[in-house]
Amino acid sequence: MSEETKFIPGVTEDINITEKAVVEIKRIMKENNIPENYGLRIGVKGGGCSGFTYTLGFDGESKPTDSVIELEGLQVFVDMKSFLYLTGTEVDYTDGLSGKGFVFNNPNAKRTCGCGSSFGA
Repeated sequence: MSEETKFIPGVTEDINITEKAVVEIKRIMKENNIPENYGLRIGVKGGGCSGFTYTLGFDGESKPTDSVIELEGLQVFVDMKSFLYLTGTEVDYTDGLSGKGFVFNNPNAKRTCGCGSSFGA
């Protein structure tokens, strides 16, 4: 990793990933044979019915301008632009009656859509 990489403690006021979400991420990685040295990339991109959508994926390494969160043996990469929109966000995993999936509880979202995967800032 680059010396320019900003390291952020795993559970902060910046971005929090719940224990339930970490367990599910690790399960998905194992089930899909994703190497343990890969990290989860969380981001925001333009689109969706409210203006922005959340993105999740796996990446083999961080980029020089990424913020890197390390917790429970899992690395999470967040690009600088996305980090601005995700500050204060909690990423959780739900498996309730209304479905399974990752949930972003984002205090920066001024509006959200019915699907829950799109927001406006």
